[in-house]
Amino acid sequence: MSIYYNPLDKICKSITGGIRQNESIVFNVFGDGDEPCLFVYFKDGGEAQYLHMKKNEKCWTLQLSFSEPGLYFYYFIIGGTKAGLGKLRNIEFNEQITYYQLLVYDKNFTTPDWLKGGVMYQIFPDRFYKGRSIALADGKWLHQKWNEMPEYRMNEQGKVLNNDFFGGNFSGIIQKLDYLKDLNVTAIYLNPVFEAYSNHRYDTGDYMKIDPLLGTNEDFDRFIAECDRRNIHVILDGVFNHTGDDSRYFNKYGHYDEVGAYQSKDSKYYAWYNFKNFPDKYECWWGIDVLPSVNESCVSYENFITGQEGVIRHWMRRGVSGFRLDVADELPDQFIEKIRASAKAVRDDAIIIGEVWEDASNKIAYSKRRKYLQGTELDSVMNYPLKDAIIKFLKEEDTTAFRETICMLRDNYPKSVLDSLMNILGTHDTARILTVLGGISACNKDEMSQITMPEEVKDRAKCALKIAAVLQFTLFGIPCIYYGDEIGMEGYGDPFCRHTFTWDNMDDDLLAFYRKLGSLRKNLSLFCDAEYIELYADKKCLVYERAKGKEQIIVAVNLGNNLFDIKFNGRLFDLMNGGEYCNRFTIQAKSCTILSNYKLKY
Repeated sequence: MSIYYNPLDKICKSITGGIRQNESIVFNVFGDGDEPCLFVYFKDGGEAQYLHMKKNEKCWTLQLSFSEPGLYFYYFIIGGTKAGLGKLRNIEFNEQITYYQLLVYDKNFTTPDWLKGGVMYQIFPDRFYKGRSIALADGKWLHQKWNEMPEYRMNEQGKVLNNDFFGGNFSGIIQKLDYLKDLNVTAIYLNPVFEAYSNHRYDTGDYMKIDPLLGTNEDFDRFIAECDRRNIHVILDGVFNHTGDDSRYFNKYGHYDEVGAYQSKDSKYYAWYNFKNFPDKYECWWGIDVLPSVNESCVSYENFITGQEGVIRHWMRRGVSGFRLDVADELPDQFIEKIRASAKAVRDDAIIIGEVWEDASNKIAYSKRRKYLQGTELDSVMNYPLKDAIIKFLKEEDTTAFRETICMLRDNYPKSVLDSLMNILGTHDTARILTVLGGISACNKDEMSQITMPEEVKDRAKCALKIAAVLQFTLFGIPCIYYGDEIGMEGYGDPFCRHTFTWDNMDDDLLAFYRKLGSLRKNLSLFCDAEYIELYADKKCLVYERAKGKEQIIVAVNLGNNLFDIKFNGRLFDLMNGGEYCNRFTIQAKSCTILSNYKLKY
């Protein structure tokens, strides 16, 4: 008996991906047998429900809706045999089945339209550009040369203090906004900018104050105004799982003019923290004692962050467009919900993006299933699964894992989330993408600080990076450029991925390539929400289409030695390499091409 079901095919499942609460959906399983077919589904943790599917000439069919948002799973029993999720989402008969997934999200859930179709750019503030000089506080030191290596060595106590600075600030970012505009950037994601001791500023000292090394609150306002003038949105890093020990709230060293939790049990901040043996034994993030963990369920802390005069609304009122939530897995559901509500109360199109490294639709964190994408928490997440799949595709020259990841994302995520995913190739937490694609290993940090790629290796890595960028920019979601990737910066893991932007050593060819990709997104509206359609794939070659209305692009990535012909009606233009083709295009070996029915001028 021949059976066909694939939830990514709308003849089988009328809505691709997650569905809206109370939305009607039709399931069709195609087959020529007369056996009964049962649709078996259950809400996560709930009892299974068995529904008989109606048989017609071509298929078994069922229409239903779900009144409660949540994560559901389903499978089929056809002629007494179980059938569930197989490769590339096709149906598979097996007694030990994997369930299909269906995410049902809140009926009122939407994601911000301003983000879709744009280009995001991530900035690590201390390392981007130095504007006017600002004096350092005690305990911090300034590199004398902009292009020096960040400090990575431990002190006598075995700690890296992260107290070395290069002087990047808001004045510097403002001076480079036109550079970002030329990249067609529409949103800037900033690593933490609030007052803190360290150069990374994940050890927040005062949530209501811009770090003095970056400028004043007024400098921040000027930065927002200059971004607004260029139609660039600003997204801040929200670090709400922990503070710094050198903070107004903990005040371990007495640097602040309030009584901190470390200083007294009578401090108004004492309940924010979890002391095991007051004052020196306390819960901290991953055992790092300079990052005392916060009790997010504490009412006073919750109000401080999400209340009427809280941190979220304060910065939203100053003009930011949303937050990226650091370590979202460690934030309680209720707390994230209140962050979302607080941001949306000021701006209904605020964006809330979570740092989630896995499939966010079904993530289990600390033994609890999370509900990030069910309509009351996050709008989007950092797309680490896609990043890993792109790298694996390019390094192993095999499309298999990449195609599976694309199928997983399309099947599991709501479409509005899919179109808002933060598509990354590297971040402040990972090695630079060019270094990863170069493939030269380093055994320790001393080696990491010294290794640079030979030119022939760098040339190969650069070719691979161009393909990675094409995928990043043309798939569903929003490409996020990690500062300096567009000019060919190298670097292993932290802190080498956080080197200063090398303004005096820019790869002009790579930069021009990124500008072209940004221009493509600027000029074609299909990138906002067009469907993804796989046209052809084998082990080394992938061809897909994105089309909406009259606009169409076809992306062909061929890592093998075979040639392939694409046949079509009319004319298509090669947007990256130039050329015009009528009715037929040959995909060359070892090539990457973007074809469109629109000829763009750069």
